[in-house]
Amino acid sequence: MVRHLYSFFTSRNSLAIGTAFFILGFLFGNWATLIPFVKSRFQIDDGILGLILLCMPLGAMAFNPFAAILIQKFSIQRMTISGMIIISFAYMLPLLVYDLILLPLSLIFVGISMTLLNISANTSATNFERFYNKNILATCHGMFSVGLMIGSLMRSFTLLFQINESNHMIFMGGLALLLSMITGKVILNLPDLKKEKTENHPKSVKMLLPSGSLLGIVIISLCINMTEGSITDWASVYMKEIVHSSPFFVGWGLFGYSFFMAIGRFFGDGIIPVYGKNSVLVYGGCLALIGLIIVIFFPTTLVAILGFAFIGLGVSCGSPILYGSASRYPGLPDSGGLAVMNTYAMGGFLMGPVIIGSISNVSSLQVAFGFIVLLTVVWMLKSRIITLY
Repeated sequence: MVRHLYSFFTSRNSLAIGTAFFILGFLFGNWATLIPFVKSRFQIDDGILGLILLCMPLGAMAFNPFAAILIQKFSIQRMTISGMIIISFAYMLPLLVYDLILLPLSLIFVGISMTLLNISANTSATNFERFYNKNILATCHGMFSVGLMIGSLMRSFTLLFQINESNHMIFMGGLALLLSMITGKVILNLPDLKKEKTENHPKSVKMLLPSGSLLGIVIISLCINMTEGSITDWASVYMKEIVHSSPFFVGWGLFGYSFFMAIGRFFGDGIIPVYGKNSVLVYGGCLALIGLIIVIFFPTTLVAILGFAFIGLGVSCGSPILYGSASRYPGLPDSGGLAVMNTYAMGGFLMGPVIIGSISNVSSLQVAFGFIVLLTVVWMLKSRIITLY
């Protein structure tokens, strides 16, 4: 179950694709730990913060059809590199604006850049799998988790040097840009394997409510991605305001979550073929449920970190399984299935925090986390009967 990891990390091609996922997680992890700062800087409550965070999914969801069109027109490789470069600059903006009106606009641009890189990187990974007949998608998502984990710890590191939040994000964006340049040439030379054209494949992707198995994939993906997004955005706030952790440990809840998510994903390419996609999804839901119960009812620093770790392990293989199934869904053009699912998946990932903020504003953050419990139950029940590709 670990042979695939050796193959992944000794291949320049697969490692370059993984770097794109790493950058996506690294920058988001840094941003997530800075959300409490943004909240304090503009003196806004949970409800207003939730509405402002809604701008990310609006930008992401609106850009999904255009991302698929750009990939088909300019190639997956060029769009992957473009996404890596654009997102490196995009995440600097929310920390550089000083007017509350500009904050939502900057987050819309971040959402657009996330969609471009997310769809192009996932399409690159699935193309690699078809071309080389190797499973790398779960490991690539593991690279996202590693990036998220490292990004969540960076603020603790820069605090030691008394670097302010704006300069922190400029520095992290610069690191991401450097990685983009290092891997750019390798990505440009990746094989471009498109789906075989048939009369049954539409030439364009219509962003309508899917049906059949694709609808089931979308429902499960919504539940998992809303869970992921909610924990990613609110873990640090939860550690600060509910657990009352010291400033040094505020980012460690997100660290525990992302670390065990990475562990699950790195072993995913070996585990999924053995136990089956449906079973892995069901067991993942059980682990996430256990973690949520721990976090909600035992809000102390070390125990909460453990709870977030369980949640991370539970959601770890969800996105790799569902993105892979969507990319292989019959009757859709290259990157079409991913674009359709990503419209809802990215929307769920980014709208989950908004819902949590709204519930928290009228009750408490602990009650809001109870909403995520309901999502895990739906995800487990639906995973037992869905057909995956």
